[in-house]
Amino acid sequence: MIVEERDYRIKTGHVAEFIGLYEEHGLPIQKELLGTFHGYFTSETAELNHVVAWWSYESLDDRLVRRDRMMADPRWQNYLARVKGLVETQHVRFLRPTRFSPIR
Repeated sequence: MIVEERDYRIKTGHVAEFIGLYEEHGLPIQKELLGTFHGYFTSETAELNHVVAWWSYESLDDRLVRRDRMMADPRWQNYLARVKGLVETQHVRFLRPTRFSPIR
């Protein structure tokens, strides 16, 4: 199992807008098509205007298949058009849980 951590830096003053659009339009599609949803977070200190999402997959191959399906979905493309211009940067990291991690 792998956990994907996606860290988005949102344009200043637009975090609430981005989260609202994601909650209404993006999250339902991803819950249907992706792996296991673990959470969506915002930064409170240090570097602000960040949104972080955690998803897990059985493997990198599982992730590729699911994300390809999502990217081909017209609903996802519609969502991407809604948030266009709100994200300044994006970083993706794949995490492997340790044997004692609660997420396994």
